Amino acid sequence: MTVEDPFKHAVLGSGIFYKDPRAALTWLEAAFGFEPSMVVSDAEGRLVHSEMRFGDGYIVVDSEWADHVASPASVGGRNTQSVYIRLKDGLDAHCEQARLAGAEIIQEPTDQFYGERQYRARDLEGHVWTFTQTLRAVPREEAERLSGHSIEGWHR
Repeated sequence: MTVEDPFKHAVLGSGIFYKDPRAALTWLEAAFGFEPSMVVSDAEGRLVHSEMRFGDGYIVVDSEWADHVASPASVGGRNTQSVYIRLKDGLDAHCEQARLAGAEIIQEPTDQFYGERQYRARDLEGHVWTFTQTLRAVPREEAERLSGHSIEGWHR
């Protein structure tokens, strides 16, 4: 028996943890264009769970609710993961929107040998986000020649 997902989740999402998740919800919407899709609060108004959507993907924005989860702001700025988001177009304008909202741009928009243009930004608590946009399809042989690496499983 197949049960339909009542939340309409994508097949893959990510959980991002913040010291101040309510501030993160507001900031992620203004800086990166995420849309809040669910915010759950307890009787005292504390955030219990929240989700945001971007295209057909989603993220959970949550607090540091257990010893095994932390914001980079709580661990000296270190990241153990980075979120990658593919834009259909408008990468440079997206970068400027993020910059104006206070994102630290740690890699300016740059064309990559594999046919993508990308930029990286650090958010208000230190998470690193990579935004990318496809410019052109690059054959594996060209990518290998330009990079000097052997590549398996190219664009399957």
